[in-house]
Amino acid sequence: MAFDYSLDFPNINFRQHPELYRVGKGEQGVLLVEPYKSEILPYWRFKNPDIAKESSEKIYGIFLTYLEQDDFVGADMARKFLQMGYTRARRYANHKSGRKYKKTPPDNGDKKEILPYEVDPIKAESAAIFKVKWIQAKTNEKYQALLAQHKQMYELD
Repeated sequence: MAFDYSLDFPNINFRQHPELYRVGKGEQGVLLVEPYKSEILPYWRFKNPDIAKESSEKIYGIFLTYLEQDDFVGADMARKFLQMGYTRARRYANHKSGRKYKKTPPDNGDKKEILPYEVDPIKAESAAIFKVKWIQAKTNEKYQALLAQHKQMYELD
């Protein structure tokens, strides 16, 4: 089931209401779902490999803590932050400004022109560090079991 952006995110505590949470695709909702966003976001950094290593290890530790508590929503949010660490660091590794597409005038329609690559090996290394932790999280057996359980209980189509 798709991520439901119509919810009243500022007023929902998803720890108290996990039935309202939808996994969605990729990183959907990563900056909306509380209290998890506020618990994880302060540790999310990827400026250089040392910072990325510290950040990804901290967030992975939070992920494991949520799993110990059988808190699927928290674990999924931590997984999303690890994924976002990878994808954002990759974007900055490919485009120094962090912007993938060239700004186009409104009369250009929906045509998006991808900016040329400016490879940053430091950000690429940061991305690789996050990718390892993201893969560990998404393939974790307990996470996979809780994911299946959550989808069976709450995400019926």
